[in-house]
Amino acid sequence: MTGDESLGGRLDDDDYPAYTMGRAAELLGTTPGFLRAIGEARLITPLRSEGGHRRYSRYQLRIAARARELVDQGTPVEAACRIVILEDQLEEAQRINAEFRRAAGGGSGTSGSAEGRGTSG
Repeated sequence: MTGDESLGGRLDDDDYPAYTMGRAAELLGTTPGFLRAIGEARLITPLRSEGGHRRYSRYQLRIAARARELVDQGTPVEAACRIVILEDQLEEAQRINAEFRRAAGGGSGTSGSAEGRGTSG
């Protein structure tokens, strides 16, 4: 595998911490302070570069965007983080239930793809 193939794989990986705090805040239309606040609330845990700088994945940015949506609607940050965590847990439970139904021959059900990556519960 060449270096280019490895890079392509990382860029396609939702969990690869490709975004700096500044870039993540810019993409979300928010401030670095908001990202720090949702980190302190344990909604997402950014990885750290060798220099100690926070790095965010696309998956974490989607989670942060949902939290920002709630905050923009007037929900306090701590409550927004808890709501997003509960939504993520519900989606995971629905995915597991659908797998059990399929395995038992009970047909299809609601299927989600969240696996709790980067969120706390």
